[in-house]
Amino acid sequence: MSASERSGDLLRELAPQVLGVLLHRYGGFEECEDAVQEALLAAAMQWPAQGVPNSPRSWLVTVASRRLIDQVRSEQARRRRETTAAVREAPDVGLAPAPGAESPRDPRMARHHRLYAVRAHLQELAGECAAARENYRLAARRTTSLPEQRYLRARAGKLEHEHRREM
Repeated sequence: MSASERSGDLLRELAPQVLGVLLHRYGGFEECEDAVQEALLAAAMQWPAQGVPNSPRSWLVTVASRRLIDQVRSEQARRRRETTAAVREAPDVGLAPAPGAESPRDPRMARHHRLYAVRAHLQELAGECAAARENYRLAARRTTSLPEQRYLRARAGKLEHEHRREM
């Protein structure tokens, strides 16, 4: 039996064990399976040239864990970029009040406070505190619910306080 065959047999034996360790630590079968596959590929490429490490199972778990963490971080960064792009465009495009809703005679006016509250929340997440503060205040003025008014004013006040603290 050649060294590459022994290495292949070892990888086949260790793959389910490594997958089990990752599933126990992190959960998410598909993500863990992808990370294990990448670790097995890295082992198949490196071990024939550099030799099998002293603890091949630990090596595979470490490499697979790092790949999994890289995948998660990459996905989080992608989501952040998409959210930031959507927030920058949405307040002016997708979250604007419907035409005609700005009229003070519109009886549906009180319901539109939620639109401003959502816009303010998205702006707050994007780091646009001044715009978020203004939209929280607008939402508070437009609602007829006293608890909602208190909450929205408190959010605006919190952003004002944070803004002053940063200066």
